[in-house]
Amino acid sequence: MALPKRYADRDEIASVRVEAEKVEPGDEAGEPRRVAGRVMARRDMGKLVFLDLVDRSGRIQLLVAEDRAGPVDLDVGDIVGATGIPARTKRGEPSLAVTELELLAKIRRPLPDTFHGLTETETRYRQRYLDLLMNEESRADFELRTRMVRAIRRYLDEQGFLEVETPILQPRFGGALADPFVTHSNEIDSDLYLRIATELYLKRLIVGGLERVYELGRDFRNESVSYKHAPEFTMVEWYEAYADYNDTMARIEDLVETVATHTIGTTKVTFRGHEVDLKAPWKRVKLVEALEERGLWTRDADDLRKRLEERGVDTSANESWSKLIDHALSHFVEPELIEPSIVYDYPVELSPFARPTDDDPEIVERFEFFVGGMELGNAFTEINDPEEQGERFAQQAADTSGQQGDPDYVEALSYGMPPTGGLGLGIDRLAMVLTGRENIRDVILFPQLRERP
Repeated sequence: MALPKRYADRDEIASVRVEAEKVEPGDEAGEPRRVAGRVMARRDMGKLVFLDLVDRSGRIQLLVAEDRAGPVDLDVGDIVGATGIPARTKRGEPSLAVTELELLAKIRRPLPDTFHGLTETETRYRQRYLDLLMNEESRADFELRTRMVRAIRRYLDEQGFLEVETPILQPRFGGALADPFVTHSNEIDSDLYLRIATELYLKRLIVGGLERVYELGRDFRNESVSYKHAPEFTMVEWYEAYADYNDTMARIEDLVETVATHTIGTTKVTFRGHEVDLKAPWKRVKLVEALEERGLWTRDADDLRKRLEERGVDTSANESWSKLIDHALSHFVEPELIEPSIVYDYPVELSPFARPTDDDPEIVERFEFFVGGMELGNAFTEINDPEEQGERFAQQAADTSGQQGDPDYVEALSYGMPPTGGLGLGIDRLAMVLTGRENIRDVILFPQLRERP
C-alpha cells in the first residue's frame, strides 16, 4: 500500500501537550487533534500500546487502544500521523488518546540507543540527521542559532542597514590575510577564488552611496582547522558611512547585548568554564599596552622572536615582524580576555585597511573583540584615500609573500568614499558563546571532515 504524500492540518505537539496538561488525571477532554512525528519509544501493556511521539516542538505520549484505533504495527523510528483527544493518564502524564493512527514513513535502519542518545562525536558530525533525531540538546542549539541570526538581522535592519549580496566567486581575493580556495570558470577561461571576506565589495557599495550595508553569508579559507576555525564559516560584515571605530565599538557592544537578550533571555552565559556577562560596556585596552604588560612590545623583529622563543613559542613559521606580533597577541593576550574585551589601536603592519590614529601614523584605528579567551571579530576605521590604500596593498604583498592587491577597489576609492567604520563578526563563534559549546563543529550543521579511509 502506498504511503500518504501529505498529512495536512496537523497541530504542533507542544500545543496539544499544553491542552492535555489541563485535563484531569485519568480523563480525556477537548476537540480532536492531529499530530505527526517520529515514534521514539514503544511500550506494550496487553491491548494498550504507549508510544512516545516527537516533532520539532516537543514530545507527547500516545495512548493507542486496540479496540479504538486497531492493532499497532509500528516500529520505533517510524513516522506516523495520529488523531485523538487530549488526555492524561492516571499518573498525570499528558497524552493523546488515539482514535486513528497512520503510517507516513517506514524506518529501514534501526536508530541508535534511544535512551542514551548519540554520543560518538565523529558520528554526530558526519550524520548530523541522527544527532538531531537522538539529541534534544543538539536540536535546541541549532534552533538557538537560527534565533540568533534572525536577531542580528533584525537589529541591523532596524538601525537602517541594507542587507546585500556580493560575489562568492571573485577574480581576486582580499579583505583578509588568508589562503583561498581556487576554482576555474570554463566560460571565461579564468581562475576564480571563493571569497575569504566580503569587505572590498561591501565598501564599493559605500562608494555607491548606500551608506549602511551588511552581508550575512559564507566565507571560505583554505587553512587549518581548530576548535574555533573551519574552512567554511559564516560571517556578518557591516559598513557604516560617516562613522569611525569608536562608533563601531559602541554598536557591536549594543548588538551583542541585544542579540543575547532576544535569543537566550539574558546576557549571562557560561563559556569555556567561565561565567561571562555580555552586557555593555566592555573592557577596553590598547594593544601596545597589553603587550607591554607582558614584556612583549618591541619594534625589533629579532628581539621579539627571542622573547617569544624564551617563552617556549615556536616562531619558525613567523617570517615577519607583523606575524610575530600577531603570534604574541594570540598566544599571550587573547587567552586572558575572559570578560568581553576590546583590544584597539594596532600596528599598521597588521592592518592594511585601517586609517592611522591622529597621534601616531604607525598605529591604526583597528580593534578586535574577545569573549572567553576567543576572538569574535575585527573592525576598522576604513581607509578612504586611494593612494594610501594602494601603498598598503604593496606593503601587504611584501609582508605576505605576494598576496595580491585589488586595483579595481583602489579605482573605486578614487571616486570618493565617505569616512566609514566597518566590522566583521563570526556567526559561528557567537553561536558557540551563546550555546556554551567549545568546538565550532558543534554549531555548524555539516562541518567539513576528512573522507573516511
